[in-house]
Amino acid sequence: MVFGLGRKAKKEQAAEPDELLPAAETSQEARDSSGHRADGPFDDSEISSRDGYVDLGALLITPSEGLQLRLEVEEATQRVVAVTMDLNGSSLQLQAFAAPKSEGLWDEIREQIGQSVGVQGGQVEEIDGPFGTELVAKLPAGLPDGSQGYRVARFIGVDGPRWFLRGVLGGAAALERPAAEPLEALFRQVVVIRGDNPMPPRDLLQLRLPKDATPTPPPGAAARPEPSLQEPERGPEITQIG
Repeated sequence: MVFGLGRKAKKEQAAEPDELLPAAETSQEARDSSGHRADGPFDDSEISSRDGYVDLGALLITPSEGLQLRLEVEEATQRVVAVTMDLNGSSLQLQAFAAPKSEGLWDEIREQIGQSVGVQGGQVEEIDGPFGTELVAKLPAGLPDGSQGYRVARFIGVDGPRWFLRGVLGGAAALERPAAEPLEALFRQVVVIRGDNPMPPRDLLQLRLPKDATPTPPPGAAARPEPSLQEPERGPEITQIG
């Protein structure tokens, strides 16, 4: 497994505490006989051991053959703000956020993503996926030959106990279900470590480089835009229009 560090030139927008909204309990999630969810992503209270995971602080990742992890760093603060999983030519960017105990964030976040994409001249479509309601965002982009195309990103979100986990699929995984399946399987195995400290909703949970990992900056990492809760990652996939 390879680790890389990408630099982020923009400073992340400060997250404001959410206003109280009607409760969005997770009681509809499938639970096993112990009361734990039968399907992931999981809370750290739902696993018996952290052994065998790649420990990134707020996230535990299951190793997989061919998987490369890139921790994306905010240049101004040197804070790790996201981890991107690269596998088979597709990518899955992960960010975990603090959330209220009795509320979910995903419904509100989907609306904000749609507004952000619309301002940029793009389009969003809500679809049903393996993790519930998802968003497919298409943003205008110029092709090398000068014609107009668009970039595609697929957003998935899971509301957990006092946390929210967002994933952004890029590359073929944003467009093709078969291509997305390996990354979706890894997403299901992610474990979120929320911690007990009080945090405003939407605050990023702290990520870090594993102690035994060697930073390997990937080519062109500095040119990638900073991920944020409101804006979709600009994935590499550009599709011709017309």
